[in-house]
Amino acid sequence: MNAKRNASVHSLGSDLTKVDAHRIQPEEYSELPELTDDMLARGKVKKGGRPRLANPRQLISIRLPADVIARWKATGPGWQTRMAERLSDI
Repeated sequence: MNAKRNASVHSLGSDLTKVDAHRIQPEEYSELPELTDDMLARGKVKKGGRPRLANPRQLISIRLPADVIARWKATGPGWQTRMAERLSDI
């Protein structure tokens, strides 16, 4: 199977609609294993996302004339990055 493709309902061989619709009933709780201290000790918390930057960007609000913004947007995708680079050159 191609790793870049998502698994389809047919390739999984299960009825995901039925699985999603199932709600655990009170009598099913007895089938669940008890959590032990060993199980909890093996647990790991994974923090997702990117590593923090040493010098992160800061969000500001600035009002610019519409024609200035239009000219920057006309330069194509990445105009905000180019604007920030140009401002940092000053």
